[in-house]
Amino acid sequence: MLITHTLRLLLGHQAKPYVFQKAHDCLPDVCVPNLGIYVHVPFCETLCPFCPYYKVKYDESKVSPYLEALLREIETVAERSFPERREITSIYFGGGSPALLASDLHKITQKIDRYFHVSGNTGIELHPRDVHEGLPKTLTDAGFDMVSLGVQSFTPRLLKALGRSDEDPLVSLAILSGHGFQAIDVDLIFGIPGQTEEDLRRDFLTAAENRATQISTYPFIDFSYAQNSQKPLGRESKKRLLSTLLKTADEAGFVRTSVWTFGRKGSPKYSSITRDNFLGFGPSATSLGKDAFKVNTFSLDAYTESTGKGEVPTALQMTFSTRTRGLYWLFWNCYNGDISEAVYKELFDRSLRKDFGPSLAVGTALGILQKTEEGWLLTKRGSYLFHIVEQEYTHQYIDKTWSHAMKTPWPESMFIY
Repeated sequence: MLITHTLRLLLGHQAKPYVFQKAHDCLPDVCVPNLGIYVHVPFCETLCPFCPYYKVKYDESKVSPYLEALLREIETVAERSFPERREITSIYFGGGSPALLASDLHKITQKIDRYFHVSGNTGIELHPRDVHEGLPKTLTDAGFDMVSLGVQSFTPRLLKALGRSDEDPLVSLAILSGHGFQAIDVDLIFGIPGQTEEDLRRDFLTAAENRATQISTYPFIDFSYAQNSQKPLGRESKKRLLSTLLKTADEAGFVRTSVWTFGRKGSPKYSSITRDNFLGFGPSATSLGKDAFKVNTFSLDAYTESTGKGEVPTALQMTFSTRTRGLYWLFWNCYNGDISEAVYKELFDRSLRKDFGPSLAVGTALGILQKTEEGWLLTKRGSYLFHIVEQEYTHQYIDKTWSHAMKTPWPESMFIY
């Protein structure tokens, strides 16, 4: 908590905690540049204990009500927000396991296409278990050109430590390759109990050798409400594993594209979270606009009931000050490792140097940042420090928000420090 307190004071210039307030039927101002879309599909065949996202066990009887609610939410938000068809920069489907709704995905993308024109890529998150021979064509027919495979590890004993069933993700990778996807991302976790540096190196190289264009690695974080039987490795072990990732990525010809992500040279970047602005659809989905960040209800039943009334299913909303909104952007662009003065100016019509110049100067003097003609880049040291900070924010902000939202469909308020 000390880290988040200190950064809130020094960078946010705010002594009081940030506040999420009940905001049913509210929507941020999304008449903004660089708008993306996220769709949350909450269904899973099995509920992996390490996964913190809102999910429910797949039940065929719940699919139709969810789908109807989702299409209504897209329609309601679009008609309230935009007088005409709006350009968006990307679409990303996550979950849950979106492929469980494979036969219905085209209905969702067609509804989105009715109100939005996609100028960028359309990606989808996949569980290895759900990938079969006919899936790639189903996905491309529905407009998807990028895929992300949640492998976590190719090592059976590490999957067992995560509480994951024993499947063969290499078969899934083989099926996905050769179908013209612009990006095939493989998710790996580091910091798993019993994981060695050689385990992680082998997992990375296995993904690289089997046509992954990007490898996204995430530290194992034990959320307070997760059902993990084993706990993550400690900070020093994670530090050694992260160092192994950097060496292995270089060996395999991959370049670092964010704190925890590595891409094959010349391949397009696949990203699920780092958008300047975005609209989220589905239970638990979040939206980020010009003036606020909002969270949909974490209840499938409450979600379907609310959208059935023509409401936006917002459960909580945090209104931004000008500085807080800029700080949110700065945080996620540090995650990407690239802080652009031109992008900041385009988004906020303000000067990044004027708003955060002293902090950026201190970061540069401490060797955390490196000045460039376009703005700043995180150094290797800066990326490691951000690796620590991001995990702390996950515990203090994301864990607390999601844990609170899961307890009741419509919370009254929540303070985060």
